[in-house]
Amino acid sequence: MTIKLDGPLLLVGAGKMGGAMLTGWLGRGLDPRQVVAVDPAPPEEIKALLVKHGIRLEAAAPKLERAPSVILMAVKPQVMDTVFPPLAKLAGPGTVVISIAAGRTIASFERYLAPGIAVIRTMPNTPAAIGRGITVGAANTHAGKIARDLCETLLSAVGEVGWVEDEALIDAVTAVSGSGPAYVFLLAECLAAAGVQAGLDPALAMRLARATVSGSGELLHQSDLDAATLRKNVTSPGGTTAAALDVLMAGDGLQPLLTKAVLAAAKRGRELAG
Repeated sequence: MTIKLDGPLLLVGAGKMGGAMLTGWLGRGLDPRQVVAVDPAPPEEIKALLVKHGIRLEAAAPKLERAPSVILMAVKPQVMDTVFPPLAKLAGPGTVVISIAAGRTIASFERYLAPGIAVIRTMPNTPAAIGRGITVGAANTHAGKIARDLCETLLSAVGEVGWVEDEALIDAVTAVSGSGPAYVFLLAECLAAAGVQAGLDPALAMRLARATVSGSGELLHQSDLDAATLRKNVTSPGGTTAAALDVLMAGDGLQPLLTKAVLAAAKRGRELAG
């Protein structure tokens, strides 16, 4: 789907996630002349991308001839209250403000904006960098179908998009998919370490763990079968996999531990949101 906008798109924060999104937008035909990147010190690879496409780069809130169609906030949550207020003044009645910052509520943006501006809080994850992310959004009451469709068009350039109607659920989304890649990477680390304990060379153990985790993820992605069925398909009664799963699926095994971890992440998200 080609991305077409009526006015400028302000990409505020041209880091890894912002750069991944920009790459996806350009790949979908967004006119680079409509983009204004706002970042005092973007990474060299992002700066090169901006130069390559002739995209305007500003260190702070730019001067614009018309209100932006989109202000996408991709800066760290702790600097949001410094960076956003000058940008909020640029928003017009048709502007859609989209945030990908963890722990920043819709209300924290609305307090700087004129009444009636559409605000959408989203949580992407790092696989967006390869176009395989998933982002979930929650919108304020001013974000109607046009604003939501625009947000979905922009975010689907880096992966899947879902919605929750209750903003409070974004903390649970963050705990599952936002933080989730770290859990998967830890699984690969632990699997490799266990392989070493079983006698494998460390380099081979990590190679096996890396290929197994990434390959299994791709199989889950491509298969029409659910995760439980795929697991059962690998497991022969009385075999080696069954022996391992007896440990992992015990009452004190992986499920209660992962549930505890997700609930801890969700709790921290609520604390960050105040």
